Amino acid sequence: MARYDLSEAEWRLIEPLLPNKPRGVARVDDRRVINGIFYVLRTGSPWRDLPTRYGPSTTVYNRFNRWAKAGVWLKVFEVLAARSPQSLHLIDSSIVRAHQHAAGGKKGARITPSAVLVED
Repeated sequence: MARYDLSEAEWRLIEPLLPNKPRGVARVDDRRVINGIFYVLRTGSPWRDLPTRYGPSTTVYNRFNRWAKAGVWLKVFEVLAARSPQSLHLIDSSIVRAHQHAAGGKKGARITPSAVLVED
């Protein structure tokens, strides 16, 4: 099992929440796909750099998007949050200093509208 892969107990919680609509083509294993999604989300690496043990990166990305549009991730979060209410105390904050010249454009630069209104 790789570093970001689900344990057996975690998988048993999530598996019943996933949609299972068989199509004509054999599906890549949902557990492999979920592990690939979590790998990308935890490491921040691009989808195309996903290790091959998780299956094709396009499959993992497409399933992530499809499940997001279908509300699967929201349902997974709600079920997991209900099972562990004491775990909802996480607050994330980031402070990033900007360069001193990042606030604006060139001094005295004139902004011209693309369409000019003319009064009669």
